[in-house]
Amino acid sequence: MGIVTGLVLYAIIWFMTLFVILPLRLQSQDEAGERVAGTPGSAPANPQLARRFLVTSGVAAVVWAVIAAIIIFDLITIDDIDLFTRFGMGEPR
Repeated sequence: MGIVTGLVLYAIIWFMTLFVILPLRLQSQDEAGERVAGTPGSAPANPQLARRFLVTSGVAAVVWAVIAAIIIFDLITIDDIDLFTRFGMGEPR
């Protein structure tokens, strides 16, 4: 895996992880009872974005390390996934 490929893979994993972490333990303004004028009641009362970005970066780094190890050390190859050839269904008759 090249450097650019590794960075792109990390960026994709980071954003996917962010979308999972953003709604966790989130309290809306309606639930908090403190609604700011001009905002919907479903807007977060205290989004804590810096903390969420740090957690996202840590989790994404661990997930990226596992996936990168699988790719670099060939722990799972395309032959492991190709079930049609493995079970004899990919051969012409």
